[in-house]
Amino acid sequence: MEPIVERCCGLDVHQATVVACVLVGGAHERPRKEVRTFSTFTADLVKLGEWLQAAGVTHVGMESTGVYWKPVHTVLEGEFELIVGNAQHIKNVPGRKTDVKDSEWIAELVRHGLIAKSFVPPPPIRQLRDLVRYRRKLVESQTAEKNRLLKLLESANIKLASVVSDVFGVSGMEMLDEILAGESTPEQMAQLARGRMRPKRGALTRALEGRVDAHHRLLLGMQLRRLRQVGTDLAELDRCIDAQLTPYRQPHTLLMQIPGVDAVVAAVMIAELGVDMSVFHSVRHLAAWAGVCPGNHESAGKRKSGRVRWGNVLLKTTLVEAAMAAAFAKGTYLKDKFFRLKARRGYKRATMAIAHKILVAAYHMLSTGQDYQDLGEAYLDRVKEQFVAKHLVRRLERLGYHVQLERKAA
Repeated sequence: MEPIVERCCGLDVHQATVVACVLVGGAHERPRKEVRTFSTFTADLVKLGEWLQAAGVTHVGMESTGVYWKPVHTVLEGEFELIVGNAQHIKNVPGRKTDVKDSEWIAELVRHGLIAKSFVPPPPIRQLRDLVRYRRKLVESQTAEKNRLLKLLESANIKLASVVSDVFGVSGMEMLDEILAGESTPEQMAQLARGRMRPKRGALTRALEGRVDAHHRLLLGMQLRRLRQVGTDLAELDRCIDAQLTPYRQPHTLLMQIPGVDAVVAAVMIAELGVDMSVFHSVRHLAAWAGVCPGNHESAGKRKSGRVRWGNVLLKTTLVEAAMAAAFAKGTYLKDKFFRLKARRGYKRATMAIAHKILVAAYHMLSTGQDYQDLGEAYLDRVKEQFVAKHLVRRLERLGYHVQLERKAA
């Protein structure tokens, strides 16, 4: 196989060091090789860039190992054609494992054009991605803290969760504060109920009568403080995300037209996908990258496991959440399709199929800028109109009815 890059470099990136191998040579000559090692401090990475520029390097390849490639990519971005490859796809042959050998192998792959570029979004999208991913971590920590608090209430025999659907609403939080203070009776705390909780005051009085000890109040105070702090951080983070989305307001609004996609889901989709769909070869390539399409494993003519790929975990889980919301959007094509698939294939497969359809719709909307056009809940019936009509007629005839069909006037 002939080389296609005359001046290239392969980087073996670690936490403290970067081993760089530069190969310079034409297609029909033995390349000149030079290997150097740099630390990962910013000043040394700048020196790495200057050395590569002096050597006339045009293409630089590296593995996407952990987060260690990110500062190297940031320093070299804009100066070279950067190729971040999947580490599983560029493994070297066994028995030749050193940092120098790894950098040489990566350089050889870059020289022959054998590394597929991973999707690295532009800096504004990467900044939005950091904010959105940290927001998810905060929400997860908030949920975990709520679960711990509910478990603490149960240990003190406070049955608030058995009566109130949302313990952490306005009324519930006021009751928790009164439990922490320990100065109010269950009857007095039940009077804090608002709105639709007012008729439940009798049940609330019984639920709030527990055995709250000193250690319960200590833990409850800590957990309430943590919940309120996480809530404050989430509010601040939401403001930052909204400001970061300002250049992408039009696609963000566009994505929110899809059933099940709210402002948070649309922000996650933009952060993980970007707004330029040309970086993906096709919508099928995008679905495989996101991990919302079936796997393909066949050997000796036998189909084996077809479980979905790993893909982008954050994007996939967000799409699944959107699919579960879309399954209850009244009068939509996605709801009708979900329940048809659920009857035949089960809940999980139906949810993943709807997640795939949401991603496909987002791809075409971002590619063309067109609005979402719902096919309607009767679309699948219209596609097979004659089949559906005959099937329903047969069912009625089995019940003893005589059916005569007549089409309504337009």
